[in-house]
Amino acid sequence: MSDKEEFTDKMENNSKESSEKITDKQVEETTDSKEPEQPEEPTTEELIQKEKDRYLRLFAEFENYKKRTSRERIEMFKTANEELMTVLLPVLDDFDRGLAEIGKAKDINLLKGMELINSKLKNILQQKGLSQMEVKEGDTFDAEIHEAITQIPAPSKKLKGKIIDITERGYKLGDKIIRYPKVVIGQ
Repeated sequence: MSDKEEFTDKMENNSKESSEKITDKQVEETTDSKEPEQPEEPTTEELIQKEKDRYLRLFAEFENYKKRTSRERIEMFKTANEELMTVLLPVLDDFDRGLAEIGKAKDINLLKGMELINSKLKNILQQKGLSQMEVKEGDTFDAEIHEAITQIPAPSKKLKGKIIDITERGYKLGDKIIRYPKVVIGQ
């Protein structure tokens, strides 16, 4: 074979190979474009696991719902109780003022009757969680637990920054202050 024939054979082989490559590529491209890959269907185990996970999430969500509604119910009762107690505080103040005035009168039976009613009312309110805050004249003023109404010159140097007078008693419902004691401070 001559060089020319060899060259021609090689050219023919190369063109056949390249045409085969082109047709293979075309076949692959047409296959890709015609048949998009179908996602695999989940197995039974995967479906069971998915449903189990969904069930556990719903169960946890329901448990959280029960806890939240229970807390809200307790808070609602506390708030309702607090509103009632707050409304009754002026009545307690009036009782204390009334007892002070009746004590000046000579009628002992009237005084005993009022004291009995007052003590019954206070006992019932204490059973429901109401307690009077202990504040005395001479205590150090604390803005966190006292409400200062005014400042007056202190009668002595010891009473500077201290409570001189209590104009209105303070009350707690449980651990929460529902009315701060109103006090006069010495300056």
